[in-house]
Amino acid sequence: MDKKNALRAGALAAGTALMMLLMTSPALALTRDDGDDPGPGLSVVETLGWFVVAPIALFLLITGAVMVLDRSTVRHTKPKAKAQA
Repeated sequence: MDKKNALRAGALAAGTALMMLLMTSPALALTRDDGDDPGPGLSVVETLGWFVVAPIALFLLITGAVMVLDRSTVRHTKPKAKAQA
């Protein structure tokens, strides 16, 4: 019975996604609105810099700051002495 429900849920999700894709029309992006003033486009290098390199660099910067400024101490547990029988 679980397989049937999973199949039904998958079909519903796929159908919903397909309907959403069909309802959104990229043709509306070609019509200009009043006051629309787009700037110059980005080059491939600028796009990669802004959307790939910058987030990775920001992640590494935050990670490094957290590691350097971490003031917690490393707690070592001492092994328990064996009980003599």
